[in-house]
This record gives sequence, structure tokens and C-alpha cells, in this order.
Amino acid sequence: MIAVDDLVRAAAVDGARWDRDGLPDAMVERAARAGVLGADRPVAFGGAGCDARELGELAATLGHACTSLRSLLTVHGMVAAAVDRWGTAAQRGEWLPRLTSGELIAALAATEAGAGTELSAVATTFAPDGQDYLVTGTKLWVTFGQRADVYLVLGKVGGSPDPASGPTAPGSAPGGLCAALVDRRRPGVAVEPADSGLGLRGARLATIRFDRVRIPATQLIAPPGFGLSHVIGTALDHGRYTVAWGCVGLARACLDDAAAHAATRVQGGTVLAEHQLIRATLGRGWADVEGARALCERAGDARIAGSPAALIATITAKYAAAAAAATVSERAVQVLGAAGCAPDGRVGRFYRDAKVMQIIEGAQEVAEVAMGEHVVRGAR
Repeated sequence: MIAVDDLVRAAAVDGARWDRDGLPDAMVERAARAGVLGADRPVAFGGAGCDARELGELAATLGHACTSLRSLLTVHGMVAAAVDRWGTAAQRGEWLPRLTSGELIAALAATEAGAGTELSAVATTFAPDGQDYLVTGTKLWVTFGQRADVYLVLGKVGGSPDPASGPTAPGSAPGGLCAALVDRRRPGVAVEPADSGLGLRGARLATIRFDRVRIPATQLIAPPGFGLSHVIGTALDHGRYTVAWGCVGLARACLDDAAAHAATRVQGGTVLAEHQLIRATLGRGWADVEGARALCERAGDARIAGSPAALIATITAKYAAAAAAATVSERAVQVLGAAGCAPDGRVGRFYRDAKVMQIIEGAQEVAEVAMGEHVVRGAR
């Protein structure tokens, strides 16, 4: 198991500052040195080779400490997982060692103004141009987009290349959605810091604009037509799984803080923990956390076994864990009262973050539809 005690201690001291100013580059580098960025990648490419349960425990530990740290594990891991699963041997050899070591920090650039839950509606284009593609479009809410060196970009083959540039790129004929690695330093890439709003304030979100950014066709991950269903699908599945475990850690942290406060806070001459209402609140929180953790463990076991049930198990775990994080953090804020609303308080930060967790990597309503379809299939 990867040791992250140093990161956890730093989060206890500086978590509020990170929430205000963003996770600093120094902490990103410390996470890389600790092995966080290559946790579940193969040892042959410099990764730690963690299995799904070990990855989950790591995400829970980081989620307990700081949502921004866990988000770094998630978004970087999403890109690495997609490259590892769908990249060619040459692509894996070129990109994975640099990703697992932290030489390159990666981010997923998929969401657009008209394509959030429905990613198939992306407007970003990959225009074939000789042996290259010209990437044009705007991506929103890119987690760690301000820090990333490379973006995994979702778009569609189309657009109008320079007619004088020669024949179109090989493999472009099938069209459809595609995904490619786009280097931040290529001409035409513009990075604008984005206000993260409600939560994830330390995750250095950005708006990324691509203006006819030239990339070689060798940076497409899988052929056109497989960008969303395969490449981005793998990334999102990895994201749901680590978000689920991170939410378990977040909820546990809120429950811990609420219990510690209730055990010492005296009100009306009585310690809060002696009130039945408070005990019942803590009890419900404990049940929520333990239930979500059990579903995450089941998803992890299914992933390790390579079971076809792993996908729905992961969707279910993320749904339940995000709901638990939202509910437990809300109750914790109530127990802590004014202390729970303090700007530098962990529970207040986590309360905001928890709501965002119900939206990203598959909104609650989308998960409900997927789970409902699973139930219907099982009844036939």
C-alpha cells in the first residue's frame, strides 16, 4: 500500500488554504513522489501495481484528508487508465512512464457548454490535415486544468482543414467521436482559470480553449468512433470508482469530526453526545458510511475478478457513496453548529464538496436510470 501519511499531515495543516488558493504545485509533486499518480498502473511502466481494493483504500484515505488531493488521484488516474487500456504498445511505452512518475500531469477535457451528461453532443472537432489533426473547441470545468501538462480531449472528426495541406489522415474515414492526447504547450492551447463555485475549490479547475491545435495522428487513443464508448468510457468508469471511495473517506471524516465535537461540547449542562437525538444522528451517519463502504468493497472485488458485474457495481457504489457523503456532511454541519460553518473548518468544506460529488462522473439521476435498467434486465 502506498504511504501517504505525509500528505495527510499536510492536509490537516493546509487544507483550508488549499481550498482557498488551490492545491500548490509542491503538493502535486509530493503526491507524485509518494506514488499516488501511478498507484494502479503496471509496475513495468513505473506504477505501483495496486489492485482495485488497494486503489480504493488510497482514495478513501485521501478523501478523508482533502478532496483536492483525492481529485488529483482521480483525474490523473482517469487519463492513465484510458491510455493503458486503449493505447497502442507504442503509446503506452511513450506516455505511461511519464504519467506514473508525475513527469506529466494529465487532465480529462470532455465537458462543454452543450455537452455535460450527454457527452456525445460535444462540438469540439478533430479536422484531418495530412498526417495530423487540427483540434478546435472549448472545454469547461477541467479538473486540475490549470496545472496539467497534457489533456485527454473528446471530440468528433470533422471541421475544415486547410485545402492545400494534402490528403486526410489515415484512419479518419470512419468518423465519429474520438479522443486524443493534446499537449498543453502546443500553439493554440489557451488555459483560463475557472471559478470552481460551490466545491472542489482546491482542484484548480480551468476552461481550456483549442484553436486549430495541431497534433499528430499518433496521439489519437483508439480509432475514431471509439472515443466516447471506449476511451472516455474507461476514464469515467475509473473516475466513478475512485470518487466512490473518496466519498466514503469524506463521509467518515465528517462523522469523525461530528462525534468528536459531540463528545466534548457541553450544552445546557449536558454533553451533546448524551442527547438521544445526537446519538441517533451519529448512528444514522455510521450506517450510511458502512453501507457505502460495503458497496465500494463489492465493486472492488468485482473489478479484481474481471466480472461483467463490475460496471453496475461501480455505478451503484458511486451513487450510494456520494449520497452518503452529502447526507452525513449535512448532519455533521448541524451537529457542529457554528463551528461547522466556519470558513476554515473541514466539515464545511466537505459539505460543499459532497454536493459536487453527486454531480460529477455520472449524475445521481443518470445512475438511477442505469440501476433501474439493471433491475429490469434481471427480472426478465
